[in-house]
Amino acid sequence: MNSQYLIDITLRRSEVPSFDEYPFNLGVLRNFERVKLHPKVTYFIGENGSGKSTLLESIAVALGFNPEGGTRNFNFQTRQTQYELARYLLVAHGTTRPRDGFFLRAESFFNVATQIDDLDLHGWYGGKSLHEQSHGESFLTLMTTRFRGDGVYILDEPEAALSPQRQLAILSRIHDLVRDSSQFIIATHSPILMAYPDATIYECTADGVRETSYEKTEHYQVTRDFLMNR
Repeated sequence: MNSQYLIDITLRRSEVPSFDEYPFNLGVLRNFERVKLHPKVTYFIGENGSGKSTLLESIAVALGFNPEGGTRNFNFQTRQTQYELARYLLVAHGTTRPRDGFFLRAESFFNVATQIDDLDLHGWYGGKSLHEQSHGESFLTLMTTRFRGDGVYILDEPEAALSPQRQLAILSRIHDLVRDSSQFIIATHSPILMAYPDATIYECTADGVRETSYEKTEHYQVTRDFLMNR
């Protein structure tokens, strides 16, 4: 019996109608069958257009989160979007159920902040409208006030609004929440955010998903080489 919240994710390939149509024609799904999730932090990385965000968003939807972000209780849609992939993903759960959860999707975070204002939920989010803070400040506020531990947190490119210093602050907050029985699934381009040592990194490529180490990621190597010889 496994006590971690989420154990693995399986694509029911035999039920996929066609691998020649979107989103199943994405490289990330070409040889995708099953990926094991780290009990603490799992990263999905890859080039723009590799499909990592599509995969992450579909995982969130398969878990019952609102497609544009928020908690499982959020139910709004500002644009018509089909998450066909979510129907074909099977998420294996452990014996322990999380008490908290949130899907942070950087691309549509403005809409989530608006929904929080409309529902007057500021007391759960630091007591101040997220729209009255900078983009980066609102991300940090969300993670320090709304993320309470004992939860599953899915983050799609959270570095989008964060300075390097704030990325370090988020990395520290992730560590605090991991120690408080939380599990993260993160899609990122940031070599800072993907540096959490107790984690699994999956690289999304044109040929599928493969596990890699931090030092072998292109994100780390390009950043290192540039800083050594800018």
